[in-house]
Amino acid sequence: MNGDVVVALDVGGTGIKCALVRPDGATVHTERHPTAAARGPAAVVDTILDVAEGLAGKARADGLTPVALGVAVPGIVDEARGVAVWSANVGFRNVPLRDLAVARLGLPATLGHDVRAGGIAEARLGAGRGAGHVLFVAIGTGIAAAHVVDGSASLGAHGAAGEFGHILVRPGGPRCGCGRLGCLEAVASASAVGRRYEELAGTPATAAQVGERAAAGEPVAAQVWRETVEALADGFATAQALFDVATIVVGGGLAQAGAQLLDPLRAALHERMTFHREPRLVAAALGDEAGCLGAALLALDAHRGVPTTLEAP
Repeated sequence: MNGDVVVALDVGGTGIKCALVRPDGATVHTERHPTAAARGPAAVVDTILDVAEGLAGKARADGLTPVALGVAVPGIVDEARGVAVWSANVGFRNVPLRDLAVARLGLPATLGHDVRAGGIAEARLGAGRGAGHVLFVAIGTGIAAAHVVDGSASLGAHGAAGEFGHILVRPGGPRCGCGRLGCLEAVASASAVGRRYEELAGTPATAAQVGERAAAGEPVAAQVWRETVEALADGFATAQALFDVATIVVGGGLAQAGAQLLDPLRAALHERMTFHREPRLVAAALGDEAGCLGAALLALDAHRGVPTTLEAP
């Protein structure tokens, strides 16, 4: 038992974050590998299985016993069946990834959604620890969320809960990748911030650069940043009306702006609260390790049959 570990993988569009994690939450080994999604979904599946098998072998070589595997992937995930239903980033279409992993490694395997896994980790181990009701929002190229209650994330009837980026906040606004006009993701994601700045200023810029220029007082950047904050506040106010959470944890690339984003966002959200209780709004604490830690938690939960309470790593 003291030598038990779970193998955890967080599969992203560009990279795979991996770890061996003990039942007490201690990470004993980490690795990173390129996803190389351009090779096609079949090649990505082979990479996932090869990496997982290699990690299990590493554990055994170090005198440890791998007892389970947890994998988190983007897109729509049927966690009950262990199927990666759809992913634009990786190209998955109805891939029975859990069964493939069990067949390859001979270990019990759990498949989860990357943002839900990250939300579980933040709720149990990170910035939302002790809150009970947590909304984790990842703002990057897109926007997604996880509603976590007592350490467990809502899946939805079809495995698609948490598509927070597709709340309609600006009717008739920019066209979203989903095809609709005015989704939150089309207005306030990191990629949307860059697009909006280029539209107004005529020169390209990343969201981080827009934030820096806004802080320096550049008028166009300040306008784009203000529009972003207002749209996020509208989305968060809608989420609070629906979920009544104690804490909203903000992660993803845009959250790297820190107080420059969170301070005006708190103020804007405060203005939108009427009879609803105002949630605590905080930055994520686990960085890009959250998804991998969440995959480990999912594997431990399945291995033990109950939600796991761990100490912060």
